[in-house]
Amino acid sequence: MSVNGTLEDSRKVVWFDIDNTLYSTSTKISHAMGERIHAYFVSLGLNEAEASELHHKYYSQYGLALRGLTQHHDIDPLDFDRKCDGTLPLEECIKPNPSLRKLFEDLDRKKVRVWALTNAYKNHANRVLKLLNVHDQIEGLVYCDYEQPNFTCKPEPEYFHNAMKIANVSDPSKCLFVDDSKTNVIAARRLGWGRCVHFHEAGMDVVEGGQKKTLSIDGDSAADMDGIAVINDLEELRVIWPDVFSS
Repeated sequence: MSVNGTLEDSRKVVWFDIDNTLYSTSTKISHAMGERIHAYFVSLGLNEAEASELHHKYYSQYGLALRGLTQHHDIDPLDFDRKCDGTLPLEECIKPNPSLRKLFEDLDRKKVRVWALTNAYKNHANRVLKLLNVHDQIEGLVYCDYEQPNFTCKPEPEYFHNAMKIANVSDPSKCLFVDDSKTNVIAARRLGWGRCVHFHEAGMDVVEGGQKKTLSIDGDSAADMDGIAVINDLEELRVIWPDVFSS
């Protein structure tokens, strides 16, 4: 029996982050998102410098700029979602990915369940999954519920605990997880999630917390932590997790 009091599925759960993981940072979606979030901060009456500083501060402190906004400002998270995520030109940037779909299709569903785990709201998450043409390959979605007054997000422990509860899995060692955020991957591993992977597109430019950076080509320190692997391409999952693929 699970913590929910219902019969628990014995299969492992493979958790995939969505943004900058299921699609490449080369799409520049993080750049477009950074611009919109910056504009939202400015709309609160901050000047350009103040907006940039606070954007980065909240992202660094909470793992999500919106989390800081809801903690310290009187804003409507759904209004933020409409003006930021909701206006992203995803249709111009994301196309169906046959290789990604094949990767999902090759996961052995007799051994694993496949879920998505995102800091976005459900509208954005479902939009991306449909554009990638993998929405029917995902059995469940855990997202930041902006409708809740004090929603949680990665890397907060409560978010991961809640994800396990929603997916009806009580043993963290049964969770396999891949995310482009090193902070999120380390947080999951510290909670006992079995096999964690940092998706790290070395050499690519990405915007995090409103600040542009180039992902290091010299490897990644997340690999120094036991139980964490670092990959540059999702196809590498076939090599490091061979037991969960049927082909």
